[in-house]
Amino acid sequence: MTSEMLQADKYLSIINDRGKTRKPLSRVYRNMRQRDMFLKAYANLYSNAGATTKGVDPNDSIQGMSLQRIETIIQKLVDGAYRWQPARRVYVPKSNGEERPISIPGWTDKMVQEVMCLILEAYYEPRFRDSSHGFRPNRGCHTALKCIRNTWTGTKWFIEGDLKGCFDHSS
Repeated sequence: MTSEMLQADKYLSIINDRGKTRKPLSRVYRNMRQRDMFLKAYANLYSNAGATTKGVDPNDSIQGMSLQRIETIIQKLVDGAYRWQPARRVYVPKSNGEERPISIPGWTDKMVQEVMCLILEAYYEPRFRDSSHGFRPNRGCHTALKCIRNTWTGTKWFIEGDLKGCFDHSS
């Protein structure tokens, strides 16, 4: 692990402590523009095969990733010149024959999003209830089911509902 990664980890640890004690967070935008945060974001994204999927611009990909490219992104953030690019919309087939739309951003946007995610997750994760499992690191359906099995010992059955379309029409 590089010393820059350690600096990012130290900053995220400080943010995490502030989240635990519910202290306000300041200078987030300034601190997200640090090269070490982008290196940590790159390490996270590089190991995720889906993160390398190209967006709208075929030239905005992981290919040719360099420190200079990171510095260019940071400079645009510093100058207020950074602009999000349109995402590529694709439709993924579902098991019921329907399609689910997903948006795939370009690599540069993924990097900036990951830096933001690192910071927000470090701050808010300690504030969430232990019983919350959706869209959290190292949690999901399986941890929720394990919690239900261990906690709700007297429960015989559950009712699942889907509210889709419930609020589509006004009366």
